[in-house]
Amino acid sequence: MNQINIRKATLKDLPSLLVFEQGVIEAERPLDQTLKCSPTTYYNLNEMLIAKHTYLLVAELNKEIISCGYARIKNAKESLKHQQFGYLGFMYTIPLHRGKGLNKSIIDKLIAWCNSQDIHEIRLSVYDGNISAIKAYEKVGFEKHLITMRIK
Repeated sequence: MNQINIRKATLKDLPSLLVFEQGVIEAERPLDQTLKCSPTTYYNLNEMLIAKHTYLLVAELNKEIISCGYARIKNAKESLKHQQFGYLGFMYTIPLHRGKGLNKSIIDKLIAWCNSQDIHEIRLSVYDGNISAIKAYEKVGFEKHLITMRIK
């Protein structure tokens, strides 16, 4: 049986990560009418790969990257109890490997990294209409906390 390896991403993973970024954008495009037309980007992946306050992981199978996600330490608003929090994002798994628990495995490792940095408040953002992602995050233990609303 082939073993899935979850490891810290490196600059050599950039080509796969750029493809994954477009996968995230295309999946979210129907949920957000404010997104720019293609081509657009969400992340500064070069910076994410070298920043000390960001931990970007990839899952690979047979030397092929099949999933990713990151944690970034951010400063909290002054009014909150915690000074910093871990923000998770860029959760993507190629369609062939969805439903195998990769997202949970990556999230578990990202939370462990945050905790090792003495960060115990963990947050993420998900579109209200992305029901499958909401269910997946709730399954890992996340709770709904804040809804962003807009008007044009």
